[in-house]
Amino acid sequence: MELTRGEEMTAEHRKRLHVAGVDADALSAATWRRVMDPFPDWWHEDGNALYFAEGANLADEIIETLTMIPVRNVLIAIGSEMHLFRSLLIGGDDAIVFIDQNVKLTAGEMYCGAESTVVLHGPVTATRCAVIDARNGGSIVAGPDQLWAANVYVATDDMHRLEDRTTGERINPFGAHIRIGSHVWLGRDAVVTGHSDIGDGVVVGQLSMVRGQKIADYAAVAGIPARVVRENVGWTEADTP
Repeated sequence: MELTRGEEMTAEHRKRLHVAGVDADALSAATWRRVMDPFPDWWHEDGNALYFAEGANLADEIIETLTMIPVRNVLIAIGSEMHLFRSLLIGGDDAIVFIDQNVKLTAGEMYCGAESTVVLHGPVTATRCAVIDARNGGSIVAGPDQLWAANVYVATDDMHRLEDRTTGERINPFGAHIRIGSHVWLGRDAVVTGHSDIGDGVVVGQLSMVRGQKIADYAAVAGIPARVVRENVGWTEADTP
């Protein structure tokens, strides 16, 4: 699919991304140009915008799915070469997606619902099949230097309502906000969901779940729900003694 790229990102869109949690330096580090074709006229007329940094792309089938349902005021900025990325689904108006430079989501899948936000600062290496899901006005904002093992699942909500039968009150997350600090290692099959705040340098163990929790900087956590197993840890991608 041949793409036509237009003008650089507008000041209004830069501001909107910054308010959503995108670091100003990340925006300044690349030249973002709007993709014009092959989008139909209604896509642009309804305030939607897709921007690519130099060298960035999405698979043709992903671009095609962006126009499957009518949406308004959707803002997407892609900074990386994403040919191994499996899907990006937009579920409603006012969704914001920012994928920084140096992000690798091999066989990854992303959903961003109406008035929801996904922000991934680079570098991010998700080795295989990461699922990232923000909905119901929720947000996922990850700082730079992420290492995610296979099958990581990061989701604001459970996608279905769970309620107290007596009061009718919803008791599971709805439109939650997730913050993942910088230099975070999520182990294989780790789950992060609900209103969660993961600090810098944290390690989340294999098959562990962080749900509605605040994890202090430089902690190693494991289990369901996650519990601190060691404090003041450091980690590196190098596999050395």
